[in-house]
Amino acid sequence: MKKTIKYNLSGIIPDELLQLVPSSFDILGAKGDAVAIIEIPDELEEYETQIGEAICKVHHNVKSVLGKKSERHGEFRLRDMKLLVGDEDTEIIHKESGCRFKLDPRVTYFSVRESTERERIISQITGPEDVLVLFGGIGPFPICISKKRPDVTALSIELNPDAHRYCLENIRLNKLEGRVSAILGDVREVAPSLGKQFDRVLTPLPKGAYLFLDVIVPTVKPGGILHHYHWASDLDSYSEAYTLVDEAAAKYGRKTEFLGGVRVAKYSPRVSKVRIDVRIY
Repeated sequence: MKKTIKYNLSGIIPDELLQLVPSSFDILGAKGDAVAIIEIPDELEEYETQIGEAICKVHHNVKSVLGKKSERHGEFRLRDMKLLVGDEDTEIIHKESGCRFKLDPRVTYFSVRESTERERIISQITGPEDVLVLFGGIGPFPICISKKRPDVTALSIELNPDAHRYCLENIRLNKLEGRVSAILGDVREVAPSLGKQFDRVLTPLPKGAYLFLDVIVPTVKPGGILHHYHWASDLDSYSEAYTLVDEAAAKYGRKTEFLGGVRVAKYSPRVSKVRIDVRIY
C-alpha cells in the first residue's frame, strides 16, 4: 500500500491536528521537476516544513513545495508564496494537451485545474478562426487552441511582464510562431488599438473582466462569440454576467444571444467562477 502524506506525518503532528492536513493540492511540472502548491491551515503553520517534506516523500517527482500565504492581490492577481522545502528555483515546464508551458508559479498565474475548461473551449471551434485572448497570462488558451486547431490564429494580451515573457517563450517551445502572437500591455489601451475584430474573444479573468467590457465588445466580429468569465452566486450562475455583456453591447447598438454557460471552478461554498458564451451581432 502506498504510504500517504498523513501516514508520513503520524507521530510528528498531534493526532487531533492530523485531520487538518490538506488532502488536495496542485502539482505543476514534469516528472522529477515538479512544484507542489498547498494551502496549509493556520493551526498547522509550525509544521509546514514537515508537511512539505511528507509531500516530497510521497510524490517523488516534486522538487519544491510552496505554501500559499495570501489571497490573490494586486493588479497581477498573484498570491504570496513561501518556499517550504526544496529547490529555490521554482521555474518548471508543465505539460498539458500536448503542449509545454514554462512558468514560475511565484511570479505568474497558471491553473492546472482548468485544463478541462481549455479543452471545452477547443471543442467549440470547428473551422478557421481568429481568436483573441485577453488577460492571457503565460498563454495556455491561445497555445492549446492553436496546437489542436491548425487553422486558428490567436493573439494574447497580458499586463504582467513576467507572464508575457513566459508566453513568448511558450509560443517558441510549442513551435507556434506565426500563428500565436502576444502583446504586453493593458487591455484597456491595447484592445482599441488593434484595428481588427475577432471570431472568438475570451476574457479568462473572472474578477473584474466585466470592467473592460466597453473595450472588449468592439473586438468581437458581428456574429462572433464572447466567452466571458465572472464570479457568480451558485443560486443564479449566469444572469448577472449576461446582463453586463448585453448592456455593454447595447451601448454600441449591438444585439446579443445567450448560448449557454458552465461553472468552471468553485471559489467559495456559494460562489463559482463561471463562463458564459454570448454571440454578439
